[in-house]
Amino acid sequence: PQIFGGEYLISTNNPFIMTDAQRKKRTFRKFSFRGKDLEGLLQLSTEETMDLLCARARRKYHRGTSAAEVRYMKKLRKAKAAAVEVDGVLEKPATVKTHMRNMTIVPEMVGCVCGVYSGKHYVTVEVKPGMIGHYLGEFSITYKPVSHGRPGLGATNSSRFIPLK
Repeated sequence: PQIFGGEYLISTNNPFIMTDAQRKKRTFRKFSFRGKDLEGLLQLSTEETMDLLCARARRKYHRGTSAAEVRYMKKLRKAKAAAVEVDGVLEKPATVKTHMRNMTIVPEMVGCVCGVYSGKHYVTVEVKPGMIGHYLGEFSITYKPVSHGRPGLGATNSSRFIPLK
C-alpha cells in the first residue's frame, strides 16, 4: 500500500490483500461414526448403538453390563447434568474416577471427563466423539516410555566405556 496524507490507498490488483468476498470462513470436518453424526448417535437406542460397534464390544454388551458399569454411567450423567454454564457455554463436568479400563466408550459419554486409573495414578481423559468404540484404558498409558540415554550402572564393561576427549 502507498501512503498519501496519512491514509492508505489500496490498489485492487494487490495479491496480498483479500476482500470480504475472497475471505472464507474456516470449515471444520463434520464428525461421523459409521455414517451417523453425533446427534444421530445420541438418538439411537442401546441396541442400535451396539450394532454400530465392533464385534468385541457387541459381544461384551450382548453378554450383559455389570452393575459397576451401570453405576459409573449414572455418575457420568450426574456430573454432566451438574456442569455449570458460564456466558452461555457449558464448562467441563467434574472428573469421575474409575478403575474400569476395559469399558467401551459409547456416544452418551462424549463430553464427560473421566479419571482412568493407570496403575499408579488417575489420568484425566476428556471424552471426544472420535473416541467412540475405543476402551477407556487406551487413553491412559500404564508405563513410562523409555528415553534411551547414556548407559547406567547395569551396563556391561564394554558399553560403559566412554572415551575422554
